[in-house]
Amino acid sequence: MSALIGSPTARHIMTYAEDLRGGGVERAQLRLARGWLAAGRRVTLAIETIDGPLAAELPDGLEIVTPSRLLALPGVVRRLAPDIVFCPGNFYTGIAAWTRLRLGRHCPPIVAKMSNAPARADHGRAMHAAHQLWLAGHGRFLDHLVAMTPATADEAARATHMVGRTSVIPNPPAVPIPATLPDLPPRYILGVGRLEPQKRWDRLIAALPLLADQTVPLVILGEGGMRGAIEAQIRALDLADRVLLLGHSGDPLPVMARAHVLALTSEYEGVPGVLREALSVGTPVVSTDSSTAVAEIIDRPDRGTIVARDDAAALVAALDAWLGPTAQRPDPVPQPGADSADRYLALFDQLVRR
Repeated sequence: MSALIGSPTARHIMTYAEDLRGGGVERAQLRLARGWLAAGRRVTLAIETIDGPLAAELPDGLEIVTPSRLLALPGVVRRLAPDIVFCPGNFYTGIAAWTRLRLGRHCPPIVAKMSNAPARADHGRAMHAAHQLWLAGHGRFLDHLVAMTPATADEAARATHMVGRTSVIPNPPAVPIPATLPDLPPRYILGVGRLEPQKRWDRLIAALPLLADQTVPLVILGEGGMRGAIEAQIRALDLADRVLLLGHSGDPLPVMARAHVLALTSEYEGVPGVLREALSVGTPVVSTDSSTAVAEIIDRPDRGTIVARDDAAALVAALDAWLGPTAQRPDPVPQPGADSADRYLALFDQLVRR
């Protein structure tokens, strides 16, 4: 932390996003921004629209600019002259490449976070090859890459050819946010995440009729474009009385604490924060093998179960086991990342000094 003792060199940090609809990438981005502001840095968020549930989590002091589209980011950077640009996730690295291309040697250092696994299970052979080629070029427009666990850092460094320019910094931990607790059943399975294809909620819903306990409900916290398809599946399986779609939650931790088990059935992930959050309140987890980080989080059998993505029988068996009368809740596991904002600042200062 010696970089933080003297005068900071990354005094102005710029980051960017499309909107505030409630994804984990943007939520972590706002937590980091809050920490950077608390450390006395100037932070600017370039965003197309501030509409969305996460608007309630915008930290005081954050400067907001609203370009009509993120392709205008090079002009914003040129005008505001930040010391460093932070790209919050894989989804946004195309804008980082465009900014570097447009600004050339006048571009400030760009640091990006690897938010999803380099190899995605939803890609066919051709798409996988194209994606790997894209990742291999990241070292030409990024100055540094941050991953959230050692395994994902190794994987990302190899994929991007950025060995030696990759650091491990976890996301800041979830913090309680004042919110009204929704009406909840006394016992339930919980899913938390956006209603998008990546999350594969259809797997979890399809498991409900196969469980030994035909009364236990499923609660899902999240919103997104797949709501209509999910509601159609619920009707088709006659599960309207067992699946509760409660929408976005500003603070899912109290709902996690009351859940019997949390399930994550994604096709691919980066480092799924919901698993760490559930374990932090002593709730066991069941997850698909959606990234190398899952095994780093569910590192003991008394904390949860990992199943293959398309093994429906294994998913049902794992849920049955954790719903059983003899299942023991794990001891709470503290979330890492309390010093993450400071660790990013130390990295930013080092890059700017260079």
